[in-house]
Order: sequence, then structure tokens, then C-alpha cells
Amino acid sequence: MQENLSKMLEEAKAQLKAATSEKDTEDIRIRFLGKKGQITEVLRSMGKLSPEEKKELGRAANEVKEQITAALTRRADELKAKAKEARLKAETLDVTEPAAEVKIGVKHPITQIIEEVTEFFESMGYSVYEGPDADTVFNTFDGLNAPPTHPARDMTDTFYITPDNVLRPHTSSAELRAEEELPLPYKIVIPGRTYRCDTPDATHSHTFHQIELMVIGEDITMADLKGTLDGMAKKLFGPETRTKFRPHHFPFTEPSAEMDVSCFKCGGKGCNICKGSGWIEILGCGMTHPHVHRAGGIDTDKYTGFAAGMGVERIAMLKYGIDDIRLLYEDDMRFIEQFE
Repeated sequence: MQENLSKMLEEAKAQLKAATSEKDTEDIRIRFLGKKGQITEVLRSMGKLSPEEKKELGRAANEVKEQITAALTRRADELKAKAKEARLKAETLDVTEPAAEVKIGVKHPITQIIEEVTEFFESMGYSVYEGPDADTVFNTFDGLNAPPTHPARDMTDTFYITPDNVLRPHTSSAELRAEEELPLPYKIVIPGRTYRCDTPDATHSHTFHQIELMVIGEDITMADLKGTLDGMAKKLFGPETRTKFRPHHFPFTEPSAEMDVSCFKCGGKGCNICKGSGWIEILGCGMTHPHVHRAGGIDTDKYTGFAAGMGVERIAMLKYGIDDIRLLYEDDMRFIEQFE
């Protein structure tokens, strides 16, 4: 038995010396030290031996087992080091090879318009204020001086969550919240998503974006409103842009107006964009109605203010010549990448 153990040790060493991979060393380990390996078989055959013979053979078998285990570890470490060295040589980085192109994303045109408008007003000392997408009927209609018979209150126009809560159809609903929360005086710009019961087509969507302006202070006049919006128009459409204000009616402003800008395509001469008029309507505005200020707890004897609201999609479509609003929502990268 001991002679066989000595032969097993020499045989194991010879096989390890010839091994060329980690798999070879694992095969050798199984062959000699596995559950059915040669050393294990020797230990199992000791049942018929005397106690003295068992003790002597067991000690010899364990010594051979330890030597084979140590030899296995050394050879496995050598082969791992060689494999690592070969892998590093094969994976050498060629710094002269052209790198793979990294494609940079493009901001969506809606995001670009919102950022351009808010950055302009922030440069004038405005703060960005945001209201919730779901708001109360009071903040959406009653507090904004909309009469109970106003058509915008109909379920065919506004998404009702409960009888007292709606998905806001305009960012103007944040005006009441601002009046209650912000210290006076203040100038804010309110960007956000809005919702209306519209059937999607080339110019309508049930979900769209607006930007609201609101200024409250002492001695605020219509001249302040006109000068502010004229500066915004020149920033958005170019320094040669002209503006004009037409009388209009909104429940929450008095007086109210719609603002037109000179057509940036034809310069006011008349074209298909402005429908031959030379002007394009882009927003509604006016001096904030005293009823709105009172609903927000504002002293109307001391403070006045103005408000304006514009559709982001409309400005994007006009500025970039987009003829179908649905293109803005289809996530077609071929379309979006044009606005890089």
C-alpha cells in the first residue's frame, strides 16, 4: 500500500508538471483526491487491516494527500499567472485606434422653448413657480373669476377627477396658490403641463404645455406688461420682431388683450404662416382682475399686477415651422434630432 502511495505521488507530480491549463489541474485533483480518487480508494481499503497497520497507512496516505494538494496549489497558481499574462498581452489597448462614436442626446423642442422663456424671465428677476397638475375647481375657475356658466367648466372641456378637483386646463390655476404662499411683491414664471378634452389632430392635443407669467406689486401698469412681453418676443423670434396688442376678454384679467408678433418668416409682408396678415397671435394677457387678487387675499387698494399665458407647443410650432403638433409627442428621433 505504501509503495502504491509513493507511486501515486510521483505520478501526480509528473502529471502536474505536464499540465497546461487550470482545467488540467482540476482533472488531476479529481483523479487523485476526488470522492472516487486513488487516495480515497486507499483509505477505504483499510477496513481489513489491524489497528497498527491502519494507523501507519493512514498517516502515510494523509502525507501523500497533503503533498499532492500543495503541488496542485502551486501548479494552479503558476498556470493562473501565465493565463493572466497571456490575456493582458492579448488585450493590449491601442491608443491610436479611433474611439467609438458617442452619440449625444438632443433636448426636445418643447424643453428648449420652456428653458429659453424661463431663462429670459429669470434674467429679469423672475422666480420659477410650479403648481400641481391636479388642482381644485376653486383655483381653476372660481378664484379666477370664471362664472358658473363658463363653457370651460363643462366635462366636455375639462377632465374632472372629482366634482371638486380637476386636471388643470391652464397653468393659471397656480396663480391663487402663489398669492396665498408668496410674500409681496413678486414676479414669477409658471411652466407646466396642462390637460383638456380635445381630440388630437394637427393643431390640438389633450395634453400640452403652458407658461404663465404673474407680477404683483405697487403701481404695476399695462405699460409694464407690454414692455415685458415685447422683450420676450424679441428674445424668442429675433430683435426685429414687432408686437401689437388687441383687446380681448379673459375672466381673470381686466383689461385683457391678445398679443401678436410680426411674422418671422415674411417680416410682416404676408405669407402662408401668418395667413397673409403679417401678424401671428401667440398669447393672451392683461391686468389681473381685482376679484382674483381678493380671492388670494391681496389688498387691491395697494397692489396691482399683470398676468400672461402662452402655449409652448404653439410657440415651438411657429418658431420651428412644425405643421403637426402630434410630431412633438411621437418620440421619433429623426424629428427631434433636427433641433440640435
